[in-house]
Amino acid sequence: MEPTTGKPSLLRNILARVLLFGVFVIVVRFAYVVTITGESCNLGDFCFFSLPQNLNFVIPGAGAGVSAVVGNEVVPRSNPRRDLYTSKEWIKAVHFYSSVFQDLISDGYLSPNSKSLCVETPFGQEVFALKEIGVEDSIGIFKKAAKPLVIKGEGHQIPYDDNTFDFIFSGGARLDISARSSDFSSEIARTLKPEGFAVVHIKANDTYSFNSFLDLFNSCILVKMLEIDGFDSSMPYIREIVLKKEIGILDHGDRKIPNGGSDNKCSVTRHKRELVQKAEPLIEEEPLKPWITLKRNINNVKYLPSMIDITFKNRYVYVDVGARSYGSSIGSWFRKQYPKQNKTFHVYAIEADKAFHEQYESKKAVTLLPYAAWVRNETLSFEINRDPGQEEVNELKDKGRGMGRIQPVKSSQGELNREVDEIQGFDFAEWLKNTVTDRDFVVMKMDVEGTEFDLIPRLFETGAICLIDEIFLECHYNRWQRCCPGQRSTKYEKNYGQCLELFTSLRESGVLVHQWW
Repeated sequence: MEPTTGKPSLLRNILARVLLFGVFVIVVRFAYVVTITGESCNLGDFCFFSLPQNLNFVIPGAGAGVSAVVGNEVVPRSNPRRDLYTSKEWIKAVHFYSSVFQDLISDGYLSPNSKSLCVETPFGQEVFALKEIGVEDSIGIFKKAAKPLVIKGEGHQIPYDDNTFDFIFSGGARLDISARSSDFSSEIARTLKPEGFAVVHIKANDTYSFNSFLDLFNSCILVKMLEIDGFDSSMPYIREIVLKKEIGILDHGDRKIPNGGSDNKCSVTRHKRELVQKAEPLIEEEPLKPWITLKRNINNVKYLPSMIDITFKNRYVYVDVGARSYGSSIGSWFRKQYPKQNKTFHVYAIEADKAFHEQYESKKAVTLLPYAAWVRNETLSFEINRDPGQEEVNELKDKGRGMGRIQPVKSSQGELNREVDEIQGFDFAEWLKNTVTDRDFVVMKMDVEGTEFDLIPRLFETGAICLIDEIFLECHYNRWQRCCPGQRSTKYEKNYGQCLELFTSLRESGVLVHQWW
């Protein structure tokens, strides 16, 4: 009988299959490490050999130069952030910014020789993308360093000298979210070389915010603006703005309307005029019960911040002219109802009636001006008087105290139910011009017992009207009295038609004004 050969043959087959399976496992693991996770094989986990430490693998379809493995010459393998640098999110961001920068090179705004800065980049994807496409002299800044790509620094205090960089980039809508956007933009302009380019990615896409953005960079000119798709859900759409720093254009900081006479008239900009068209309609017919109709009208008001983005402003200011008590409008309406877009407003309360002054002493972020808003600096007569029945009307508001009116000092005789003091009046328009600038967002409420017919023309005469973004105006006229049906107030000479003309003229001039009660 011949010897049986079945068992050795079966053993060889088993060993061959085990060997092939082992080779298959190694190949699959290697392919996974290199093409999926972007890691080199010196990390172990079924890797039985190491690759050269400076070897880079290019991701298929990710564009030339976008690496799956970060070479030793850029990020050392000992860097604790190495896993982040090789993650899918990192690679996606690098791919996006590489595409952006390559387009900028094609358009001539960036070159391989450009000394470049990326402002407030937490992890440095933008810096890495610049280096990958050949812009080697690149660095990023953030409040916490992430070396070697990012050093410590912040947008509002860039740690470099004037005129240092040929190219500065700010992505991720970081200027949008900055609490110090004016300082942020000034620092970019300061460190950018003349004829250098700054590129900023922002979220805001309305005309008002775009013009506010350009106002921040008044030493630069707009070169290009385009809409592009973002790379993640936090910023799906991006407005890319390219600016060039011009020789001979100096940034003088906040611009104020110069002091002087009637030659300082200003023209309200077109983008502000367009917003007036979106405002709620004026009440054309005189209300029979104005204390009801005008108060209800506040529910119809289309507030400016509900129509536009107010991000790119230096300061946010509320001026209450005729403030009376803190709870009269500042505490009860502005603090609670006005849409502020999470901005912190500084409040100026202008109130001549000394009965209300003490309560402002404990209020934070409120500056009291204990004077009367007027058309010039002079001593005035401040008169507290009441219409019939006004004590009842005001019982729950400011403890029934009558409304104060101002007028030049003169002898008065025989008038009852009133008290008169001498107070100091000040030129409100000139004060406004010295207090705010066109980089600020300014809201004003005016309730001055008929003096609006003096103050509003003065604001136009001096050009100060252009510094105000939104006005809430109470116009005083011989309205029907609540206490006495069929009788008009004798306190004011103007009629409702004249008030309507005032509101209409303001809107026709491009001023966003609302009817206050």
